[in-house]
Amino acid sequence: MGVMIFQLPANLADEQARHDLERSSVTGGQDNMPYPTDANVEAERLVLSRGVQESGSMQVPWRIPGIGQLMTSSATLMERPAPYHLAIELARGKLNQVRGEEAEWSRGGLLLPNTLATEIREATCTFTRALMRLPDPEAATLAERALQLACETAHRLVLAYTHRVFDLRHERQTVFDTALSCRLEGNVPGGATAERFRESFNTVSLPFSWRQIEPIRGQFSWEVSDRLVSWAHAKGLKIIGGPLVDFGGRNLPDWLWSEVSDLSSLSSLIAGYVETAVRRYQSRIRTWQITAGSNCANVLASHDEELIWLTLRLADAVRRVNPQLELIVGIAQPWGDYLAEQERSKTPFIFADDLLRTGIKLAALELEVIMTVSPRGSYCRDLLETSRMLDLYALLGVPLQVTLGYPSSSSATPTSDPDQRVNLGYWRGGYFEETQADWASVFAALAICKPYARIVQWSHWSDAEAHAFPNCGLIDDQGREKSALRELIKLRTEHLK
Repeated sequence: MGVMIFQLPANLADEQARHDLERSSVTGGQDNMPYPTDANVEAERLVLSRGVQESGSMQVPWRIPGIGQLMTSSATLMERPAPYHLAIELARGKLNQVRGEEAEWSRGGLLLPNTLATEIREATCTFTRALMRLPDPEAATLAERALQLACETAHRLVLAYTHRVFDLRHERQTVFDTALSCRLEGNVPGGATAERFRESFNTVSLPFSWRQIEPIRGQFSWEVSDRLVSWAHAKGLKIIGGPLVDFGGRNLPDWLWSEVSDLSSLSSLIAGYVETAVRRYQSRIRTWQITAGSNCANVLASHDEELIWLTLRLADAVRRVNPQLELIVGIAQPWGDYLAEQERSKTPFIFADDLLRTGIKLAALELEVIMTVSPRGSYCRDLLETSRMLDLYALLGVPLQVTLGYPSSSSATPTSDPDQRVNLGYWRGGYFEETQADWASVFAALAICKPYARIVQWSHWSDAEAHAFPNCGLIDDQGREKSALRELIKLRTEHLK
């Protein structure tokens, strides 16, 4: 068994922070995703154990003043008996990221502000002083300061990158063809919010809840779906149908489980529903997201190969209706958070790669960048980590649909999925409307600026309607507009049709 040991800072007395360290893991491979890892806090040490013996990076939840509580990574480390100093390795890891991305973007011809070089140098000097003070306890204090400086610089680096890419793209296009979408989980927006939706988005995603459409087997109710489709057409919005099937089990009808005995019979029923829905709306909807979370199902199948097979079966169901329709497949937790606790044969990236190698033709691959929501979402990460992740999936050679979400509150709501909780770190000050707006402004801008992002989508419109991700809507449960909506309107006005 491979073991890595990390010396914790002497001032780490907060019990919650120590408990959060149990989410730590070792990452590796070409896509740098987690291995199944046992993380134990023992006195002043963090011990990470895994079933393989080889070098890798370490990632831990860490509170960084002014930045938030983020999943933070080290550089590549070898296994050794002597403990590493945790704060030192986190600072080293972030500095390596910042210096590496800055160098790569500069070599690519991207002109970045000269002040960034000064900021990188300041963070590097602080880190050097931390190294020189080892083993003095003050080394950890200096290292945490270096980490904070590196994170602040990383944020400004990505903002500079985003602005520069926008400028370059606008030299060729006044407005981009990127679809800015939002999911409508329930009823048609009413009153003033209807016009705000049209002002905000040029596209709408309609999930078509199977539970609602076919509550009793063979008895279909299309009234809500028909109303949503008609409303979207009247507003001149492009429509994305789906996700038709969420592999996590959401919106599946209760009767399904009494009708199946094996994966084959389950797939036949699901494919039948997909074919029925697509056939009904094919003349008005040309783009269909057939699945969400194909890679990490909780209920539909237990092995990656079965999940790929089931995804292909649903794609074939759409092709039987009309081979010209565009298909989207969804990937949840694109950083592979679930791999730290589950033994799986494929990372999310390898899952997507293997799926594409079957020859399936996709209009886009959806990545769920839903932060802080457990168990479906990802641990909170910064802009630089997100940019690197998006660039990784872009290597697959298909456009991306980036679905975004961040909660404005950690309180439970009766309309959200009761199995989902807000507890995976936080951005800046925590879970507030202003924080959600700040998150939306920078993460949506990053996604929109990427030329390979064909669709940028918000998780859902209103918290007053049934929804998966708590408090991630743009309208609160009282029907009031949140500040994040204004940030998305601003981005559309500046960059999109």
